[in-house]
Amino acid sequence: MKTLFIHQNFPGQFLHLAPEMVRRGHDVMALTDDANQRQTSIRTVRYRHTADKPDPAACRLGRTFTENSDRGVTVARAAATLRQKHGYVPDVIFGHSGWGETLFLKEIWPEAKLIIYAEFFYRARGADVGFDQEFSPLTFDQALITNSRAAHLGLSMLHADAALAPTRWQASTFPDRLRPMIEVIFDGVDTAVMSPDPGAQVTLSNGATVKTGDEVLTFINRNLEPYRGYHIFMRSLPEVMKARPNAQVVIVGGDTVSYGAAPKQGGSWKEIFLNEVRDKVDLSRIHFMGRVPYPTFVALMQLSRVHAYLTYPFVLSWSMLEAMAAGAHIVGSRTAPVQELIQDGVNGRLVDFFDVPGWSRALIEGLENPDRYDGLRKAARATIVNGYDLQRRCLPRIADFVEAVGANRWKPRDR
Repeated sequence: MKTLFIHQNFPGQFLHLAPEMVRRGHDVMALTDDANQRQTSIRTVRYRHTADKPDPAACRLGRTFTENSDRGVTVARAAATLRQKHGYVPDVIFGHSGWGETLFLKEIWPEAKLIIYAEFFYRARGADVGFDQEFSPLTFDQALITNSRAAHLGLSMLHADAALAPTRWQASTFPDRLRPMIEVIFDGVDTAVMSPDPGAQVTLSNGATVKTGDEVLTFINRNLEPYRGYHIFMRSLPEVMKARPNAQVVIVGGDTVSYGAAPKQGGSWKEIFLNEVRDKVDLSRIHFMGRVPYPTFVALMQLSRVHAYLTYPFVLSWSMLEAMAAGAHIVGSRTAPVQELIQDGVNGRLVDFFDVPGWSRALIEGLENPDRYDGLRKAARATIVNGYDLQRRCLPRIADFVEAVGANRWKPRDR
């Protein structure tokens, strides 16, 4: 079966799936942005996208659609070249809908089955917008802007034959009439790599070394920003560090923005919230690591005594499931994406997202009494091993799903 993966940052969510389809004997190719420098063993062709940024004053509510449909046109032209000059016709196309790349592919390959990676559907209520009144109060204008941002996502789904979402909650963000198209299977966690290691150790930014058994509190995200609760975590630290004078706080993440808006006052969220507590904490025990290589991340999750994970009602981070697989004691936000994986007192602890004193208490308790939470650590790992393991569960199911769609054996159903 000829299978084409499309993702501007390929391999992205297809890191394991594309090689698995090759292993199963399929003819696999990827189409990605020429600016993408990620390495892959998959045969890859590239498109060059050079569209100008649209004028917000001219586009108004259509700005997001304009940006993404422009990229969709670029990808469609690349697809037309593949068909017209090289005779390439895939049986299955699997693309991420987030950047408009799949919008016009049925015009080029109407005979192909099109699968959408359905990560999230923007909506004005019940998700990220309006959740944190400090930064994004829901106004009439904001509601209209948010709904308009979903235009390209809805159009992508209307053209698709099937879709895949990683979690039930993320699938639930899509309109009811689209949900029967969505299969829910998580991308998968390599539980052989993400497993407890009593010998784990990491050299910190100041040259000191921490190891399993040390009093280490971790916080990790791609970027340090409100969407992932960085402000709440930082505000909890004065009480935590006062109560635990030997605790080392290790923070991993960049200082740009992945989700939401940049600070209106300029600067970075990292510095804004560090400055807010600077005079109340022992800065020598807070270690900002920036972005780290994957082996360093793995070791941090293995040696962490307590790992804090917060998120708005939004896309769930892979890192939380990987931390669970490594046997970390997770203190998570009581928000829907986290609650799908963590039950309070069963395989982790949950704290209301905005409850700063509650966060301080939960983190202090975890640092003070690590043995008390051994059962939760083991249960957290069991949750991932039994339900989200890459090789034994998720990858075979996703590959079977792609094959079923390609063979016309998969049908939308009520869920």
